[in-house]
Amino acid sequence: MKKIVFYIVLSLIARGTYAQKIQRIAYIDMEYILENLPEYLEAQNTLNAKIAKWKKNLDVEARHIEVLKTDLANEKAILTKDIIEEKEEDILLKQEELRRLESLYFGPNGDMFLVRKQLVKPIQDQVYNAIQKIVKAKKYDFVFDKSSELILLYSNKKDDISEIVLASIDKTRKVADRLAKQQEKKTASKELSDRQKALLAAKKKKREALLAKQEKKKQQIAERKAALLAKKEAKRLLLKQKQEAAKKKKEAQKQ
Repeated sequence: MKKIVFYIVLSLIARGTYAQKIQRIAYIDMEYILENLPEYLEAQNTLNAKIAKWKKNLDVEARHIEVLKTDLANEKAILTKDIIEEKEEDILLKQEELRRLESLYFGPNGDMFLVRKQLVKPIQDQVYNAIQKIVKAKKYDFVFDKSSELILLYSNKKDDISEIVLASIDKTRKVADRLAKQQEKKTASKELSDRQKALLAAKKKKREALLAKQEKKKQQIAERKAALLAKKEAKRLLLKQKQEAAKKKKEAQKQ
């Protein structure tokens, strides 16, 4: 990193000496920017909570090892050589496991590194994208980080674009929030429309079922009426036949 800074400084001197146009330079305070981003503070709190949990696990194991050492020291006079060696080997194994666990948590590629990368990288990308927009809009040639290894012997406050970066991130966040709310509203409206359509479809289905039921009832009533009329007509014909038969019988008796 120091070599990179050194080459950058040399490049600036060379450009300042030979370039035909004046180089536009700005700087940021990355620590200040991150400390004013709610996402970073939330990520840092999450990481701190995990670190505290990991340290607690390590402390528990370390205390357990110390208890084993103390017990062995107190009982060594009454233990056999084999038992002493067995207990010492057990302590060594637990110490190795403790070191392995410590490396797993805090090693170069341990959980802390991975979690920090997972939590912080999206925020760093956010800051980087904001800087890129500002550089493109204001045509800066160089943007330095005040909180990095680069030592600034003098800095003019007017060249500090940290607040502009924060404002750009805030603007981007507000746009994203607005779009998210619009999408949420659109989704809610669609869901409402779907519910209304479903309600109308249910009402239509219910109405059709009711009409079908009423039509069936009408048909049943009509069928009963037709049956009663047919039965009544059959009775009338039977009565008429009986009357005619009685009349013929009476006329036959007169003859």
